[in-house]
Amino acid sequence: MDLIVARNREDLVKARRAGTVALVPTMGALHEGHRSLIRQARVRADQVVVSIFVNPLQFGPSEDFSRYPRTFDADLDVCRAEGAGVVFHPAAEDMYAPDRQVAVSAGAMGGVVEGAFRPGHFDGVLTVVLKLFNLVQPDLAVFGQKDAQQLALIRRMVADLDLPIAILGAPTVREPDGLALSSRNRYLSDDDRRVALALSRALRAGAARLAPAEIRAAAREVLDEAGPALDVDYLALVDPATFTEVNETYAGPAVLAVAARVGATRLIDNVTLTLNPA
Repeated sequence: MDLIVARNREDLVKARRAGTVALVPTMGALHEGHRSLIRQARVRADQVVVSIFVNPLQFGPSEDFSRYPRTFDADLDVCRAEGAGVVFHPAAEDMYAPDRQVAVSAGAMGGVVEGAFRPGHFDGVLTVVLKLFNLVQPDLAVFGQKDAQQLALIRRMVADLDLPIAILGAPTVREPDGLALSSRNRYLSDDDRRVALALSRALRAGAARLAPAEIRAAAREVLDEAGPALDVDYLALVDPATFTEVNETYAGPAVLAVAARVGATRLIDNVTLTLNPA
């Protein structure tokens, strides 16, 4: 079946077929990581809807909304190749009324770790995701683990608001050198890329330890070795359900997360660990 491009709500309603529907929300500039999300959706649903919408609500005043890559024709080729059934590509004015007033609050978890450096970011993310859920009405939605805090907040929203949608987290896809795939990687120069590899190296160094203090120290040492070319926002070892920092007595799953700027490009990465295993 040919790929359907729905550019408004009416097109989306017409495109929906009987059976289970999976949603893969994206901002476009699709890469192999997005392909993996579409593949996982395909094996779980009769119809896959990929949304492509650069959401202005999740960008701060000094962030890269205007610079964010937009590659719609190439994105359609990716969706077609991976067997998606529908691409939902609305305009901003179709998603947000000019006099809009109501939005979703990310609560306490939205203000820590990534949220501490990007105030309001997760409010914007949850608002657009809830709108997409209401418009597409999927049975399940697939998100990447690379945005671990976003994934945790979406799961929290689904639980707190009693949304009848299953949320699937897909593993982070990496380049052969370990760099996590990101639409922003295209902005890295060769020198920037060499510096950016410190993020994944730091996570691997931390993952090789067991105690929280050792994990943080090992990861921080790698980041420090990268020098001033790597401007680190945070290195955090957190409970994956709340994104609060874990203490030395914590046992169970944890997320080691890092964010840093390399040149003009901001990158995030994380790895899931199990602390103090019995």
